[in-house]
Amino acid sequence: MPMQFCEDHGALVGCLNGETLRIEAWGKDSLRVRSTMLPEIQKPDWALTEKVPAEKTAVSIGEADHWVGDGTIDKRPIASIENGRIRAVVNFAGVITFYRDGKQLLQEYFRFYEGTVSKESRCLKITSREWKGIIGGDESSLKVRFEAIPGEKIFGMGQYQQPYLDLKGEELELAQRNSQVTVPFLVSSEGYGMLWNNPAVGQVTFGKVYTEWIARSTKQMDYWITVADTPKQILKQYTDVVGRAPMFPEDRMGLWQCKLRYRTQEEVLSVARQYQKEGIKIDQIVIDFFHWTVQGDWKFDKTYWPDPKAMVDELHSMGIKVVVSVWPSVDRKSENFAPMMEQGLLIRTERGAAQTYDYQGDCVEIDPFNPKTREYVWNVCKKNYYDLGIDAFWLDNSEPDYGVYDFENYRYSQGPALTCSNLYPQMYSRIFYDKMKDLRDGQVVNLLRSGWAGSQKYGNVLWSGDVPSTFEALYDQVQAGINIGLAGIPWWNTDIGGFMTDDVNDPDWQQLLIRWYEFAVFSPIMRMHGDRGPYNIPPLDTRDWGGGYLHTGQPNELWSYGEENFRIMKKYYDIRIGMHDYIRDLFREASENGSPLIRAMFYEFPEDKACWELQDQYMWGSEYLVAPIFHLNQFERDVYLPAGKWEDTRDGKIYEGGQTVHVDAPLDAMPVFRKKVS
Repeated sequence: MPMQFCEDHGALVGCLNGETLRIEAWGKDSLRVRSTMLPEIQKPDWALTEKVPAEKTAVSIGEADHWVGDGTIDKRPIASIENGRIRAVVNFAGVITFYRDGKQLLQEYFRFYEGTVSKESRCLKITSREWKGIIGGDESSLKVRFEAIPGEKIFGMGQYQQPYLDLKGEELELAQRNSQVTVPFLVSSEGYGMLWNNPAVGQVTFGKVYTEWIARSTKQMDYWITVADTPKQILKQYTDVVGRAPMFPEDRMGLWQCKLRYRTQEEVLSVARQYQKEGIKIDQIVIDFFHWTVQGDWKFDKTYWPDPKAMVDELHSMGIKVVVSVWPSVDRKSENFAPMMEQGLLIRTERGAAQTYDYQGDCVEIDPFNPKTREYVWNVCKKNYYDLGIDAFWLDNSEPDYGVYDFENYRYSQGPALTCSNLYPQMYSRIFYDKMKDLRDGQVVNLLRSGWAGSQKYGNVLWSGDVPSTFEALYDQVQAGINIGLAGIPWWNTDIGGFMTDDVNDPDWQQLLIRWYEFAVFSPIMRMHGDRGPYNIPPLDTRDWGGGYLHTGQPNELWSYGEENFRIMKKYYDIRIGMHDYIRDLFREASENGSPLIRAMFYEFPEDKACWELQDQYMWGSEYLVAPIFHLNQFERDVYLPAGKWEDTRDGKIYEGGQTVHVDAPLDAMPVFRKKVS
């Protein structure tokens, strides 16, 4: 029985063997593709939240010649839908082929006796969309396969801790973890972008034979595909439909100060006063975790923070915004645990005890999919933080950070965690964004460790998580920063120097710190943070709870690492402040067309084949070429300069582009070139 086609309000609809397929225009030169084994297409738009103008589409339904296999040809149904430069053709077996400007671009992978689109490997019995029902529910596991494109390069997909910019040949878990941020949008060197518009836990494999997307539990296939001539245009069309970051506030484009962890009100004020004395303006200071009593109380421990309102007022008088850490975990000892548990505001476990997190307590994490949870948590945090003048929230552990990542054991009000857990950090952020956008000046800038497609709309600054303090990790962060920008999230940063440091007195680590700091100057957000050893600072008291018992790290201010390192960091701080207007323009561009601040070389030079191979240098906007240093005791490196004239910002020397140059890289002078405008 072949697929039966019809047109529905400009959309192409096909039905076969219980599956309903729907393809429709969704933005400029773009199509949205959905299918389900349920009676009808489901309603959630997931990341595709923006209103898009109606596009003039052409739907065609007819017949085409089909090779039967015995040398004869018969007629079978075929249908197509066209929206501008993109066209999808669906054959009688439901196999989809996409075309760009009339040329075949991407085709589903199908190897079966009947309905094959080729004469090869028909005995494999592989369908392009493989549904397997999950016993006991209306969800299914789903696999969707596409033919691989020879020579294709794939970028984006969020943030993964690995040393590869080009993701071709990789298998990526579609799940949120500490330092892993799944944002399932890719940019292809073949001139298309694709969003896997499904928050289910799963994986994607960009293989040499085929690409395979897997959702472990879902009710519907949903993806969006667009075509364009350049990555910049692809990002614009993508952010047209999922949304863009708002304009970033100018008073937070400088230095953010943070450490693990400021334990008292006086410690925070003393640090701020010292910065003022040194003549260094910090835009924000962060009060990290366990300033509270127990997890889930979401309030200052009065023993060590006796008058937080007075503290905030003094910091504000210095022009410093104040950020406090909020975790989604609620300890059984918390005053909020019983009412939240009774009202069903916490994550449920399918089996065993009600526990999802076990760091420094017996905790269950909140369920932000539940609007009542969002209201409850905001009301507590507004009373205990926001009403005191707190400006922003560090929404840590926002994956959430499960004690064990057994997604099949957790359930939200939205449904099983397997079906939607990748959306958790975005819903967590909206506890605060949805209220704060209508209060004070409406400028919301909260710091999160995770996000999903569209998180850029909700005032989210993402950072790369608790990464090691190694040169290898620094290299990985450059790949992560470029790829998460290509996935539509421009507000991003790292812990300068990495998070995990054993000995701050180690000169090798201090060299890493300087190299990382230089990179951070040319990053969207410049933030000092880290867990700095050795751990020889005694706790403030002997209680096993409250703001005084947990360990803290060594000092982590600019002056904490000796005079010479302070000189270098102050020099690069001045460089950052001197770029204020340029950085402001980059943030504005991100809000207007979705362009990231950290850009792959090919983003600005798509016609230069060499730029598609580079991953150890990047563009900072359209003008600056940044070449970080990734090895201990490395004081020179090669830099590729695309066509044009380039000025070394350190000495003013002019280079002709279209060549690789070898330049010095002393510890206090990372190579940065500025493109000369004719």
